[in-house]
Amino acid sequence: MSEPLPVCHLNGALLPLREARISPLDRSFLFGDGIYEVIAARGGHPRRLAANLARLSRSLAAVGIPNPHDPEHWAALIAALIAANGGGDQYIYLQVSRGTEWGRNLAPLPKLEPTVFAFCTPLPPASPEALEHGVSCVTAEDYRWGRCDIKAVTLLANALLRQVAVEAQAAETILLRDGWLTEATSSAVHVVIDGQICTPPLTHQLLPGTTRGLIEELAQRHGLPWVIRPVSEAQLRGASEVWLSATVRGFLAVTSLDGAAIGNGRPGPLWQKMYALVREAW
Repeated sequence: MSEPLPVCHLNGALLPLREARISPLDRSFLFGDGIYEVIAARGGHPRRLAANLARLSRSLAAVGIPNPHDPEHWAALIAALIAANGGGDQYIYLQVSRGTEWGRNLAPLPKLEPTVFAFCTPLPPASPEALEHGVSCVTAEDYRWGRCDIKAVTLLANALLRQVAVEAQAAETILLRDGWLTEATSSAVHVVIDGQICTPPLTHQLLPGTTRGLIEELAQRHGLPWVIRPVSEAQLRGASEVWLSATVRGFLAVTSLDGAAIGNGRPGPLWQKMYALVREAW
C-alpha cells in the first residue's frame, strides 16, 4: 500500500496527519469500540457515497453510537479532505469511535462525544498482471465474531486470516463457515456456477459490501444471470469462475484456490464482461 496522504480530519478540523493525536483512553483503543468506512474517490469525487454513508449509519446504530453528522455534513467533510490532499484517485478511511471517557469501563456503555477521524491514501490501480492472469487465493475456517455485518474496527481475526494468505504468497483468504462460503478477509466473493453469478445471502456472518452491491446492480441492469444463494465449499471449489470485489482491491478474478486452478486457470468470460461494465461505472 502507498503511504497516507498528508492531511487528515480529526473532530472537525483538518490538520497534518503526523500531528493528529487521540487519547489513549479513547474506547476504540481500549475496546475496539468504533465503526469505520472505506470510500473510493476517482478524479477527486467519491463514488457510491450514499451506499457507504448508509452502511456507516446502520453500523453505528447497531452498536449504539450516535451518528455525529447527517449525510450532507459527511459529504462536505469528505469533499474537503479529498481537496486538501490534492484530489485525484484516493480512498478515504473514516472512523467513528464511541469517544473518550476517564477510565476503562466495559459497561454500561457511556454517552460520549464520538471521535471522528479520517485520512486518505492514493487509490492503487489493479496490476496489469492481476487483470490478465487473475489472482491466487487460499481458504480458511471463518472464526470471526458473530456480527460481521457491522463494519467494526475490531479486525484482529481478519488480520490474522489475511496473514494466512500472505504466508502462502496468495492475494486473499476466502472464508468458510461450517462448509459454506461467507466472504474473504476484506472482499466479497462471487462464484459462477452453471453460468450463473452466485453471491451468498446477507446475514450477520458477512458484510454488505458496497462494491458487491454494484456488481449485483450491473448484473441486473445488463441482463446477466445472477442470484443470491448459499454457496457450499464443494460448489466454490468446482466453480467455473470466482471473483473478488472490494472498494480498494477493485474487481478481480480468482484463478487459483489452494493451489488448484479455478476453471481453466484464467479470468473467465463472465468476469471479462462484468469487468468492462465495472470500469464504465467507476
